[in-house]
Amino acid sequence: MSDREPTRRRVPGPARPVRPDARRRPGPGARPARRPAAARPAPRAIRLGSPRPRLRLIGLALTLVLTAFVVRLFQVQAVDADTYAAKAERNRYVGQVLAAERGEITDRNGIALATSEDAYDITADPTMFAPGELKVADGPEQAAALLAPILGQEQDDLVAKLRPENRNLRYTKLAGRQTPQVWKQIKDLKSALTKKAEADGTTVNVLSGVFAVPTSKRVYPNGDLAAGILGWVNAEDKAGGGIELQLNEQLSGKDGKIRYAQSGGRLVPTVGSTETPAVPGSDIELTIDRDIQWAAQNAITEQVETSGADRGYVIVQDTRTGEILAMANSPGFDPNDLSDADPAALGNAALQDAYEPGSTAKVMSMAAVLEENAATPTTHVVVPNRLHRGDRLFKDDVDHPTWYLTLNGVLAKSSNIGTILATGQLGKTQKEANKVLYDYLRKFGLGGYTGLGFPGETKGILAPPDQWSTSQQYTIPFGQGVSINAMQAASVYSTIANGGVRVEPTLVRGTKGPDGRFSAAPEPEKTRVVSAGTAKTLARMLESVVDDEEGTGTKARIPGYRVAGKTGTANRVDPATGKYHGYTSSFAGFAPADQPRVTVYCAIQNATKGSYFGGQICGPVYKQVMEFALKTLQIPPTGTQPANLPVTFRP
Repeated sequence: MSDREPTRRRVPGPARPVRPDARRRPGPGARPARRPAAARPAPRAIRLGSPRPRLRLIGLALTLVLTAFVVRLFQVQAVDADTYAAKAERNRYVGQVLAAERGEITDRNGIALATSEDAYDITADPTMFAPGELKVADGPEQAAALLAPILGQEQDDLVAKLRPENRNLRYTKLAGRQTPQVWKQIKDLKSALTKKAEADGTTVNVLSGVFAVPTSKRVYPNGDLAAGILGWVNAEDKAGGGIELQLNEQLSGKDGKIRYAQSGGRLVPTVGSTETPAVPGSDIELTIDRDIQWAAQNAITEQVETSGADRGYVIVQDTRTGEILAMANSPGFDPNDLSDADPAALGNAALQDAYEPGSTAKVMSMAAVLEENAATPTTHVVVPNRLHRGDRLFKDDVDHPTWYLTLNGVLAKSSNIGTILATGQLGKTQKEANKVLYDYLRKFGLGGYTGLGFPGETKGILAPPDQWSTSQQYTIPFGQGVSINAMQAASVYSTIANGGVRVEPTLVRGTKGPDGRFSAAPEPEKTRVVSAGTAKTLARMLESVVDDEEGTGTKARIPGYRVAGKTGTANRVDPATGKYHGYTSSFAGFAPADQPRVTVYCAIQNATKGSYFGGQICGPVYKQVMEFALKTLQIPPTGTQPANLPVTFRP
C-alpha cells in the first residue's frame, strides 16, 4: 500500500446552462476568441409540382393510340372484312389440277402395249414470285437458274412462266410428266433453302412457290412395237396420232381438282382441303396379237433394210372376223423418245400411204369376170407380146412369145395383157365394161375409208368411170391408175377368203371402264361382194400363183399348207415429185387356201438393192409371217390337195 494519498475522483454535477450570448473569458495563455461568423440565410425548401397534368397527358395519348387500334380493328373485322378475308384466302390457299390416270392399251391377250407410271407435273404460283412476296426483285430469275438444269429447259422460258403478263395468274405448269427423281431434286433444294433462310434470316427461298402435282407418265414397254398403231403422248399430255389420239377421250378420263392451304410453299396439314377426285380413263383392248405383231415387224424391217427400200408394211388379218392381228411399218419410231425419230416415220404408213397396188389388184378384176359369167378359170386367153389399146402399147413384165393361157393362167403368170382382154368382156362396150369393173372395185372397198376411223387414214384414189382417161380404162384392171392403202389391199383378200363377204376391219376389241366392266366393240359391218362360189373359185386360182411352177409366187410356199396368194409389182409415184420413180412390190394371200383363217399382205416401196419384183422380196416376208401366225394361232394344215387348175392350153 502506497503512502501517497489516493486520488479523489470528482463526480460531475449537473451542467449549468450556458446562455447563447455568454462569452468565455480568456485565461492566461489562451488564444483570443474567434469572432462570431456572420449568420447564413436558411435554404429554401423545393416544392414538387402536381403529377395530375402529366398523367392526364399520358392517358390522353394512350387513349388516342388505343382508339386508332380499335378503329383499325373495326375496319379490318367489320368494314373491310370480306376484302381482307378474300385476300388472305388467295394468299393462303392454292388450287391444283389432279390429272386423271390414263387408261392402258393392251393387245388381245391383255398384254400392255401402252401404260402409265407415277410422275409429277412441276407447277408454280407466279404471284409468290412477285417482289412484294419474296422481297427480292429478281425472284423469277433466281428460281429459273436453279430449275433450268433440273428440268432441262431454257432459263428464259421458265422466267416467262414465273413472271407472266397476267399478274393475278395463280397457276402455271413449268414441266409436265417429270420422274419422281426430278421432283426429289427440287424438293431437296427447297428444303435446303428453307433451312438456310431460318438459320441466317437473310436467305430467300426463291423456290417457295414451286409445287408438284402427282400425275402419270405414258410408257410404251415394248419400245417401237406397234408404234404406228398406238401413236404417242407427249410430255404435255397431248396425244399425237394413232389409238392414243383416236380414242383420247376414253383414255384420258376426267381430271379432278384439289385446293389446300400453304405457308411458304409448304402444305399446312392442320387446315382442311377440298378435293374433287379424278376419274381414271378406260382401258382399250386391241385386236392385235403382240407376238404376231413382233413377227411381222421384224420381218418387214429386215426386208426393207436388205432391199434398201424407202419403207414397207405388213398386215395380218383374221379372215372371218376382220380383226387385225398385226399392222407393222418400217421404218418405225419409239414413242418413249421422239427426239431421234424421223418425222416421216411418225404415223401409220399402212393406212396413210396411197399407192398404186399393181397386180395384186387383178384378183378384183378376175372376181368381176367370174361373177359376171364373162369367163371361167379354164377359158382360153391368147396373150400376144404387145397389145395396142387406146393411145398406148401394152406389154407384160417380160417379153414373151404369144402365150396360150387359161384365165387361171393369166392370174398365175400375172399377165397385164391377159387381164385387159378378160375385163374387156364385162360389157358390150369398153364404157360398159368400165362401169361394171368400177362397181366391183367400190364393193371391195376401194375409194372409201376402211371403217377403222384411224387418224390420217387415206381412202386412196378411185375416179368415177366417166372420168377415166383412155389409158386408165386399160391400166386400172391390172392395178395402175388407181391408188389404195395397205389395209384396203389386205381387206380385198380377206373378202375372198371369207366366202365373198367383206367384213369391215377392226382394231379395237372393246374397252374396260374405271368400274372394271368390259364393253365389247360393236359388230363390224358385213357386205357381200361376190358369191361364195366365185370366192371359192378365186381361192383355187390363187393357189396356182404359189403352187404352179409357172406361177410368180413360188417363194411364198409353206410346207404342209395350201396357200393362196398373188404377187404385185407396180410403177411407183414418188410422193415428193409426183412422178413415176421406182416400184411398189407386194404380195397378198391367205391360208389355209381351202379353209382360210389368216390373211397376210406385204408391200415394199422403192427397193433399190437386188430384185424389186413382189414375188421375190415380199413372197418370203409373207411366208415368214404366215408361218408364225399359223403356229401362234394353232391352225393345223387341212391335209387336202390343191386343185391344180390348168395354166396353159394347146392351141
